[in-house]
Amino acid sequence: MDHEADAYRTDLMTITRFVLNEQSKYPESRGDFTILLSNIVLGCKFVCSAVNKAGLAKLIGLAGETNIQAEQKKLDVLSNDVFVKALVSSGRTSVLVSEEDEEATLVESSKRGKYCVVFDPLDGSSNIDCGVSIGTIFGIYTMSHNDEPTTEDVLKPGNEMVAAGYCMYGSSCMLVLSTGTGVNGFTLDPSLGEFILTHPDIKIPKKGNIYSVNEGNAQNWDGPTTKYVEKCKFPKDGSPAKSLRYVGSMVADVHRTLLYGGIFLYPADKKSPNGKLRVLYEVFPMSFLMEQAGGQAFTGKKRALDLVPEKIHERSPIFLGSYEDVEEIKALYAAEE
Repeated sequence: MDHEADAYRTDLMTITRFVLNEQSKYPESRGDFTILLSNIVLGCKFVCSAVNKAGLAKLIGLAGETNIQAEQKKLDVLSNDVFVKALVSSGRTSVLVSEEDEEATLVESSKRGKYCVVFDPLDGSSNIDCGVSIGTIFGIYTMSHNDEPTTEDVLKPGNEMVAAGYCMYGSSCMLVLSTGTGVNGFTLDPSLGEFILTHPDIKIPKKGNIYSVNEGNAQNWDGPTTKYVEKCKFPKDGSPAKSLRYVGSMVADVHRTLLYGGIFLYPADKKSPNGKLRVLYEVFPMSFLMEQAGGQAFTGKKRALDLVPEKIHERSPIFLGSYEDVEEIKALYAAEE
């Protein structure tokens, strides 16, 4: 097929069509989830556009810095405003937890719905200045009652999430989503302004040859992490050493792990005894996606999705990626116990 014809294809699976197809499998569905998701997608498109213009629009710099156009905000603050407004105006949410806000947002009664959304509006935003991929991470829970919403409604284990995903703003804008039946990747076609299904049913390889960790923290690691990374670099069984790849932007590192296999580690250490990544809107959504793609996610003590957070900004160590690679780190922790 030539490019001319390709540009006018009508059989493209857009994310809207995909979600409507999923919805049709549940006759009792009222379309609430579809509406919620389309508002998240709209937020992602908006942030993608803002990220691409960041250098030009002087969006970078201190929050509240003004420029000629009007009041401009730092990108992560802007992204947060965009997602909070998109989620509240969907009329389908009751509780929102954002990395940017100290307290949870409890939606006013006239705009309430049955979902709770936890999100990091712009993960890795310190990387904007150097053009490295950054992204939005989100997870969705269902309200389990009709009473007044409280923060307690999101302090649930990750295995109760109904959907999770991330949108990566990089060389292309890509949204990776799971509604609990596998993982699918959609790429934004700028000429259509639509996310198109480009990576159907993503499965992570059983074993990978890449490990991803900040080795600058090595002197503070515990025994199992130290042993594992040593094994990656100097394998004793004659297998080739693993390659190290570490961007320092969680969305970029997890995205590569998901597509190419391997393991991503952010362990606890002496400086951060509880790890550094936040449970609700970093560890849970990424662990949910990994498991849906056939991988694993482990905290050093248990399956990551079985954690029950006590605070909305709680942190946890995390090891996630290819099934066999995570098995190895689990074995090292089990041996230490």
